[in-house]
Amino acid sequence: MSLPHSLSDYVIRDVTDPWDLRELEGVQVAAWGYADRDVTPGTLLRVSSVMGGVVLGAYPAQAGEGEGGGGAVGLAYGFPALRDGEVWHHSHLLALRPGARRSGLAVALKLAQRERALAQGLTRMTWTFDPLVPRNARLNFGKLGAVSRRYLPDWYALGENRETAFPADRLLVEWDLTRPHAERPAPPPRGELALAAQGTEPGPPRLELRGAQLLAEVPVHPQPAPVQLAWRLALRETLTAYLARGYVVTDLAREGERAFYILEK
Repeated sequence: MSLPHSLSDYVIRDVTDPWDLRELEGVQVAAWGYADRDVTPGTLLRVSSVMGGVVLGAYPAQAGEGEGGGGAVGLAYGFPALRDGEVWHHSHLLALRPGARRSGLAVALKLAQRERALAQGLTRMTWTFDPLVPRNARLNFGKLGAVSRRYLPDWYALGENRETAFPADRLLVEWDLTRPHAERPAPPPRGELALAAQGTEPGPPRLELRGAQLLAEVPVHPQPAPVQLAWRLALRETLTAYLARGYVVTDLAREGERAFYILEK
């Protein structure tokens, strides 16, 4: 499906109709190639949409504000979370059909979700993302201004066998909704290298560093499975160690075809 690339060619609206929510299952499959068992079902989205959750759909503008007949191309889904007496908004899904990427819709959906959360009196939003996907890191840190303080190993079981499945590690992102939104360009890499590539593979993590700003490299291109696993484990070791010592992931630096997580005290 050919989709427009200008943000003005889309509309974002709250979705509560059960059939429109069912259509959002297909957006997840298109975005990630999910099997049926991994898709968040429209029935759960329906309950959430009327019980305090936020379900947003993005549609080509010609579909009109009041219907999803033009075909959903994106969604954002989140719900109030509670722990230790604190309530915030947790965003579980942000998905775009491949043809709608690079249109600005991801940021627009997140900002619309922010508006709904603030209207509920919530001032913080969390979500998770795969640290091996630097385009998502760029969205989370550079375009939205979020940070990360926690590394979550094996957050999901995305395989049939615990021993052979690729580990689904995630970084937990925190977004202060009270801060004005201001997108910033990717900075150059400055700081001591806690993790760097040696050829296509990761070098040994350096866990003894104490500098105010550290860098942990992440590959920007897909790698063969054994190399991808080596990067997963190296990033897990590096980020877990430094986050436990009070560092915070604040941005993604770029230099040519290389990308680096920035960790600050």
